[in-house]
Amino acid sequence: MQPSRRALVVGAGACAAAGALPRIARAAEPRVTHGLSSFGELKYPADFKYFDYVNPVAPRGGIFSAQLTQTFGNQAFDTFDTLNAYVFRGNGAAGMNLTFDSLMVRALDEPDALYGLVARAVEISPDGLTYRFFLRPQAHFGDGTRLTAKDAAFSLNILKEKGHPTISQVIRDMAEASVENDETLVVRFAAGRSRDLPLVVAQLPIFSATYFASRDFEEPTLQPPLGSGPYRVGRMEIGRFIELERHPHYWAADLPVAIGQNNFERVRYEYFRDRQVAFEAFKGGAFTFRQEYTSRIWATGYDFPAVREGRVKRDTLPDESPPNIQAWYFNTRREAFKDPRVREAIGLCFDFPWTNRSVFYGAYARTSSFFEKTELMAKGPPSTEELALLEPLRDKLSELVSPYIFGEPWSPAVADGSGQDRALLKRADTLLKEAGCKRDGGRLLLPNGKPLEFEFLDNDPVFEPVIQPFIKNLGLLGIRASQRVVDASQYQARMRDFDFDVSSRATGADPTPGPELREAFSARSAEIKGSNNLAGVSDPVVDALLEKVVAAESRAELTVACRALDRVLRAGRYWIPAWYSPNYKLAVWDVFGHPEKPPKYALGVPGLWWFDEAKATRIGRN
Repeated sequence: MQPSRRALVVGAGACAAAGALPRIARAAEPRVTHGLSSFGELKYPADFKYFDYVNPVAPRGGIFSAQLTQTFGNQAFDTFDTLNAYVFRGNGAAGMNLTFDSLMVRALDEPDALYGLVARAVEISPDGLTYRFFLRPQAHFGDGTRLTAKDAAFSLNILKEKGHPTISQVIRDMAEASVENDETLVVRFAAGRSRDLPLVVAQLPIFSATYFASRDFEEPTLQPPLGSGPYRVGRMEIGRFIELERHPHYWAADLPVAIGQNNFERVRYEYFRDRQVAFEAFKGGAFTFRQEYTSRIWATGYDFPAVREGRVKRDTLPDESPPNIQAWYFNTRREAFKDPRVREAIGLCFDFPWTNRSVFYGAYARTSSFFEKTELMAKGPPSTEELALLEPLRDKLSELVSPYIFGEPWSPAVADGSGQDRALLKRADTLLKEAGCKRDGGRLLLPNGKPLEFEFLDNDPVFEPVIQPFIKNLGLLGIRASQRVVDASQYQARMRDFDFDVSSRATGADPTPGPELREAFSARSAEIKGSNNLAGVSDPVVDALLEKVVAAESRAELTVACRALDRVLRAGRYWIPAWYSPNYKLAVWDVFGHPEKPPKYALGVPGLWWFDEAKATRIGRN
């Protein structure tokens, strides 16, 4: 999985901020700033009143209820058994990010800018390796105790040592976090640290050092933790729902980064093990907000009384952020998937045009890039600047991938839409023979003489109409594939342990990619259980380009490095790219108000929305 930085640090409060001073712009003296960004750009001045995309006078009250649609740490979509979401063990509950604040928070209308929440300002050393965060003296936890630099230092150090791998591995080049005084946190980074590591650190959750002095940080627990965020844990029933209650005395409510946000009195997340059951519950009013991901339901399911009566509204909003992309990932730790020609041959059996027309009602576009729909996506032959990065690595590249790196980038073949494209199946057969595969009757044998057999692992049967025709086409080549659907806990455990052959994952991207890419594609992460390197990518060329990405000193350099990386990853054929949606598809009970247009880089739900009492009264849900 390639997570966005937003997904990695989604537990870091409810607002916005950015990162490191480019080396080319470093001064001889320390620099103090109210905000951070990857390349020094900040839209908002030090005295800004609130973000442009919020309603500063949004009413407060009411309830927002939904299913969990984005996870971080150890969270699962359809159950929970612990309120500790930042460690490896257990299935973390939804909404825990709302209970903790962070040093800084993202501005959702800028690619990567951060502004101060707990920290009012930050001082950056000339070499960019020491950051002094100056904390607001009024910051405090929910029990009234003061939040100090001791708490922030404890939090960063414990996350590096014992946090979930998706966090601990990203911040491994944070050398230490220490206390200068109650209001000054000092964070030192290792030489050669990634460009955006300070941004990641600044968005991580702050825990109470006193609270955890008598508790095991890694232990699963159902005791509500002590936080400093805008919400606290309310009612809950394990595996069914959890409610977060707005803290009546939230210390940061009037800060510029919080005005117009956190407007609901309660935020409730409902859990369901079956998508159809969840949709029926939404139709019956069990929850009020639904972001629709199932094209069949979007196309055919919204003809029920509440829609016809105008009590439920459907809306399609533009999504200008890098899209969430669906793909099947090969576990290349398996011997069967070592050869990229075998992986490509398998992918040729998936007919996207037929699937999109017959199953998805034409709702999706085909994915081809790890940086889809952005300027970071590789197109055409490599530019002179890309070649400057790629040529020194040529001797480390296999002849199986070089043509796609120094020519047109690899993209999935376009099927004829018949559901069984004979030309592509023939091409797949040729690739398998080139890889040394042979046939024994109706079975395809790998070069080692073992049958090519594998399993699609899922935790939801929703993809069955997509996978079964795919499996049928594989069978025409003598490949025996099957689909296994397991419960949420077993699925999460198997994915953590890389105990799968092929699995589907929807992943997001960040407009300014940084150290999270190491966690998704580096050789080191391939060996760490629980990491997001599902495919097991372990390639010195990828590692070298990852360092170019995280060390880029300008957006132009970043663009070149990402395009080069995109070429190499796509040439590796580690995945079967599937689809993405260009829009947000929303269905809501008509009780909400929201900004007319979402900010460019996020939908902003529930943080930017509010409960509309007049609308709720009209439809009888006040």
